[in-house]
Amino acid sequence: MIPLCNNPAMKPETVLSARGLFKSYHKDRIEVPVLRGLDLEVPSGLVTALVGRSGSGKSTLMHLLATLDHPDSGEVYFRGERIDNASRARRDNYRNHDIGIIFQFYHLLPELSAIENVLTPTMIGRSAWNYFRHRKEASRRAESMLDRVGLLHRATHKPSEMSGGEMQRAAIARALMTDPSMLLADEPTGNLDTDTGLDILKLLTELNQDDGLTVLMITHDDAIAAEADCCLRMQDGQLLPESPALQVA
Repeated sequence: MIPLCNNPAMKPETVLSARGLFKSYHKDRIEVPVLRGLDLEVPSGLVTALVGRSGSGKSTLMHLLATLDHPDSGEVYFRGERIDNASRARRDNYRNHDIGIIFQFYHLLPELSAIENVLTPTMIGRSAWNYFRHRKEASRRAESMLDRVGLLHRATHKPSEMSGGEMQRAAIARALMTDPSMLLADEPTGNLDTDTGLDILKLLTELNQDDGLTVLMITHDDAIAAEADCCLRMQDGQLLPESPALQVA
């Protein structure tokens, strides 16, 4: 039975929210609506699953929440601060410090080792001189993050030398590098076999329970969603009303 986010036993504060999001894309002369006035509240300190079929708008929503794209209209708030229309510097800081982003296809740089990939947020987020001055500290943290996700023994291996599960662990370590308070995970298990996917889900759950990280995870898999604290469902660019038939007993 999938737990829903309107469970009365769960009333934490909202960490990330969206109001009236609309987003369309254009294919030749045809406008394709994707999000249709979507409202969303993500509870702090929980693992929330966002479930929907391909084409329902899940990934588009995730890109808007991460400020990787702009809505046609509507607003995105992080801890009460509107973030979608903030300055470029503030949005960069939001992505580099407040949140961590995990993708289905890892987005690791193939020419870099695992530890070098984990270091990339620090290298990008600092000037060359600042990074040079603090490189030993950064390297120690990268090693710590790889150890946290069980991948320290693969620190010098490149993505081509790692399994899918290992690459996703490296991507999670990279997302943790800047000590975010929230993880946005876009189908983090979708490119993995069932057992490996469950291992990644277990890791995300441990990060939530041990480190207090809020997790918003996109998935099309009800079995994965059932392991989350609560679940939101999307269809045709909107959140579905939560069905009483699926309430937690």
